[in-house]
Amino acid sequence: MKRAGILNRRLAGALAELGHGDRVLVCDAGLPVPMDARVVDLAFVAGVPSFADVLAGLLDELVVEGATAADEVRSANPAAAGLLAARFPGAPGPWLSYVPHEELKARSASARLVVRTGEARPYANALLTCGVFF
Repeated sequence: MKRAGILNRRLAGALAELGHGDRVLVCDAGLPVPMDARVVDLAFVAGVPSFADVLAGLLDELVVEGATAADEVRSANPAAAGLLAARFPGAPGPWLSYVPHEELKARSASARLVVRTGEARPYANALLTCGVFF
């Protein structure tokens, strides 16, 4: 049994299969999930687990070279926007870019993995791009 880190076996296994350039979509409970994507659905009840908790856990385990979020998060969900800005300093910039929500949904089709949270606030979504540890 694992001692620490992500304990969900499906999520831990899916993360172990990712490589440089792969994309991981961390999404709220309402975002449409691409039909053919591998999905680990962590949603339990509205708000649990939160986008913040899931993002923190993923960033502790993954090397991430960049992220993309919806422009709309900045006005519609200041808490999520603040979280993203804190986790990706210097945003917007090479670490965090913003696109219209419809474009983020279109780009999410390229995600190798989708992690659905129970987040119930709008636009709490991020498309992460995996990097390398060396």
